[in-house]
Amino acid sequence: MTDTGTIREPQARATTSVRSRALFVTLLAAIGVAGVTAAALWTAGGQDLDQSAMNTVTAGRDTQLAVLSVLGYVSIAAVAIVAAVAVLLALLRGEVRLAVAALVVIGGANLTTQVLKHVVLERAEFAGGIVAHNSLPSGHTTVIAAALGALCLVSPAWLRPVVLTAGSFAVALTGASTVVAGWHRPADVLAAVLVCLAWTAGTALVVGGAVRRATGGLTFAVLGSGAALIFLIVIGVRPTDGWDGFLVSGAVLGSVALVTAVSAALMDRVSPSR
Repeated sequence: MTDTGTIREPQARATTSVRSRALFVTLLAAIGVAGVTAAALWTAGGQDLDQSAMNTVTAGRDTQLAVLSVLGYVSIAAVAIVAAVAVLLALLRGEVRLAVAALVVIGGANLTTQVLKHVVLERAEFAGGIVAHNSLPSGHTTVIAAALGALCLVSPAWLRPVVLTAGSFAVALTGASTVVAGWHRPADVLAAVLVCLAWTAGTALVVGGAVRRATGGLTFAVLGSGAALIFLIVIGVRPTDGWDGFLVSGAVLGSVALVTAVSAALMDRVSPSR
C-alpha cells in the first residue's frame, strides 16, 4: 500500500525550498536597494562617482536619436501589453494565482519606484556638490524589469530561455540608454532593477510552488544583456574620453549589464516550475 504522506513529503519539501530561496533573494535585493540608495544619494563620494559615471559615455546626434527612440517604446501602453501577455500565459497554464502574481509584480514595482523617487527619497546637498533633484530609481528601467519579472513567473520552462534572453536585452538596453541620454545616473538604473527583483522574489515567496531545476538561466541572461551593450556600441555609443576612457565607460555599462543578468537569472530561479 502506498503511503500518501510519503508521496506528499517531497512536494512539501520542494515548496519550502522555493520559498526559502525566494526569501533569501527578496532580502538580498532589498539590502541592495538600500545600499545603492545610501551610497548614491547620501554620501558625497557616492554622488560624485555616480555623476562621473553618467558622463563617461557619449553619443552623436544620430545615436542620441536612436537611443531616444528606444526609450520612446517604454510607455503605459507597453506595460498594458506585457501585463495582458503575462496574464494570458498564466491562464493558458491554468494558473490564476500566477496571473495575479504577475500583475502584482508589475503594479507593485512601478508604484514603489514612483513613491521612492517622488515622495520618500531626497538627494543630500553637499558643499561644492551638484544640486539636483532625486531621480532614483529609474522609472523607464522599472517598467521593463518588472515586465521581465512578471514573465518569468508565468512562463513555462521551455519559454524561459527566450524570456530571459530577450528580457535581459530589453532591460540592459533601456537602462544603459537612460544613462547615455543623460536621463539617469547608473545608480538609478541599478536601484530600479533591484526593486523589480525584490518584488518578483517577494511575490514568489507568497505564491510558493515546486522548486525548478537549473536551466542555464544566467547564461541566457548574460547573452541578452551583453548583446544590448554590443548594440549600443554598434549604433555609436563611445567613451567620452576616447580610448583613455574605455575601461571606465566599460565598467559603467558593464555594471548595468551584470546586475541585469544576475537579477534576471535570480528572477528565473525563484519562479515556480508549475
